[in-house]
Amino acid sequence: MGVRSKVKFGADCFSQHTDWPSYLAAMKRAEDLGYDSLWSPDHLIPTPPGADPEGPILEPYMCLAGVAATTSKATLGLLVSPISLRQPALLAKTITALDHISGGRAVLGLGAGWHEEEHRQYGFEFGSGFGERLDWLRQALPVVRGMLAGTRPSSVGDRYHIREAVNSPPPVQEHLPILIGGTGPKVTLRLVAEYGDMCNLIGSPDQVAGAEARLVEHCEAVDRDPQEIERTVAIRQPVIRDSQQEADRALNEIFAHNNSEPWSRDMVGTPQDLVERCAPYVEMGHRHLIFQFLSPFDQETMERLAREVRPGLEELTVRSSRAAQV
Repeated sequence: MGVRSKVKFGADCFSQHTDWPSYLAAMKRAEDLGYDSLWSPDHLIPTPPGADPEGPILEPYMCLAGVAATTSKATLGLLVSPISLRQPALLAKTITALDHISGGRAVLGLGAGWHEEEHRQYGFEFGSGFGERLDWLRQALPVVRGMLAGTRPSSVGDRYHIREAVNSPPPVQEHLPILIGGTGPKVTLRLVAEYGDMCNLIGSPDQVAGAEARLVEHCEAVDRDPQEIERTVAIRQPVIRDSQQEADRALNEIFAHNNSEPWSRDMVGTPQDLVERCAPYVEMGHRHLIFQFLSPFDQETMERLAREVRPGLEELTVRSSRAAQV
């Protein structure tokens, strides 16, 4: 049996502080470079917190539909849609349309939401706190899963009033995957175990390892094989240059363009630096890394990740697999 070495890369391109031609070009470039998945955050005002709340941003589902129509290989999804912004029955119809536009490449990303200011601006309920929004997510997931499977579900609970919702035509995919984002140990990861086909984790290697352990516990509790769930890891804005000084300068320029301070410098450096910093995630078995790219979409970093960092990580998996077989 051959040694499994594949490491999947995703590009998460933000639709803020950019124009449509630049955004589309970045997504198409990522696919041309061999990125396996294409994503956008689902926000209506720029992020992270502290960014200019009046800055320009394009509505992400419309953007993703345009990307779907002009690409052919990579999977597509939003990372992730806050259930507080998206009514679940309409969301199921939306992702089904995206699946048709893309020829069966859509992934439905869902989460509880966290950005209070966008809710205030657009008039969406934010709830009493994260716990209440998680309860909304809990009520929404059976509806979405049922509609995608064609079972005409009705909602249970006091949040939604959905009755035998029909989703016709069905998705192109026989089983359109649901990705749930977050590392909440009690509720979020339990929902992943119950409903998720994919789970997007974020944090340091130690934090991700802790979330992984809790997810396995939840899978055991609901009698589910944890290997059925694909783990993805979100990697904050990477920057690759030939020196640390050059990389730091480029990072500062990217965030200045977005009227924000850098939220992380963890993935900034030379190609070898990035291999070493991504290695712990790959070594723990997470083989789908999703890199965030803010406008103006650093082409050099996107290319060097694909051509220099990914081969280094794949060689690491080969060595690890051979060592385990000895």
